[in-house]
Amino acid sequence: MSFIENIKARAKSDKKTIVLPETSDIRTLKAAHQVLAEGIADVILIGDEAAINDKAEGLDLSSAKIVNPATFEQMDEYVAELVRLREKKGMTTEKANQLLLNDGLFLGVMMVKQGLADGMVAGAINATADVLRPSLQILKTAPGTKLVSAFFVMVVPNCEYGANGTFVFSDAGLNQNPTSEELAAIAQSSAKSFEQLVGEEPIVAMLSHSTYGSAKHADVDKVVEATRIAKEEAPALKVDGELQLDAAIVPSVGSAKAPASAVAGKANTLIFPDLDAGNIGYKLVQRLAKAEAYGPITQGIAKPVNDLSRGCSAEDIVGVVAITAVQAQNN
Repeated sequence: MSFIENIKARAKSDKKTIVLPETSDIRTLKAAHQVLAEGIADVILIGDEAAINDKAEGLDLSSAKIVNPATFEQMDEYVAELVRLREKKGMTTEKANQLLLNDGLFLGVMMVKQGLADGMVAGAINATADVLRPSLQILKTAPGTKLVSAFFVMVVPNCEYGANGTFVFSDAGLNQNPTSEELAAIAQSSAKSFEQLVGEEPIVAMLSHSTYGSAKHADVDKVVEATRIAKEEAPALKVDGELQLDAAIVPSVGSAKAPASAVAGKANTLIFPDLDAGNIGYKLVQRLAKAEAYGPITQGIAKPVNDLSRGCSAEDIVGVVAITAVQAQNN
């Protein structure tokens, strides 16, 4: 099976409930139709039932749960809980009521918090910051996690590197210029995500324009220190750096440039030094190698909430729903 076929099969084996709040967008409704038809997950849609059904003409959403905020029977309970969670930040009953009535992202995250849903997928019509804000305010970071980051699963066709051409690229979606401590945390989270989604041992390379001191620069020093911290905090993890990309994934180059490394030439989890490198790297591989790119997938939130690209297709949303469901199985 391909990566996404495997993810869908795993999602079906222990079905979870995913909330999709962006029901004014036809891509969300088409994705919901496909998710339900394939049995990938149960679906909650937020919005007016008549408006949703009118827009979804020709689609079968009969088995979706549609929640209209104006008539949601648990709204008072959710308002009280949001006030309890955020009262130190100035949240009042009136503010919470207006927020949950008018912002499907906040209502969706509250459904995850309260256990009505296992995860949320949004971002087709909302910016990343707007999707993640309620997640960080309400769900917060997972225990033992220092920060939230974002990765892509890259599936490269006809590729002998990585895990049969499958990699995690991180952070390629969220943290602009992480410190050494943050890079180390991203490496540890990404290793867990690789193992969770790909099902193989993570082999983590801390990437740089330098390999083992071949160049001198403060940017290199940051990666060297990040590697030291990651090894100290996770001694069982296969992680090494600093490594150039070819030294990280090509066995012949790895053995030539870093012969003593257990990672060089074998890496499947690639940690980029900053968001510029991560974003450019994943898009190069996606466009030039015709790779499938799944993400950005968030990691480090207490329960799974994932952001979509605003250029996503309905099929992309289906894939992210399946990944979110698998993350929820391991939550």
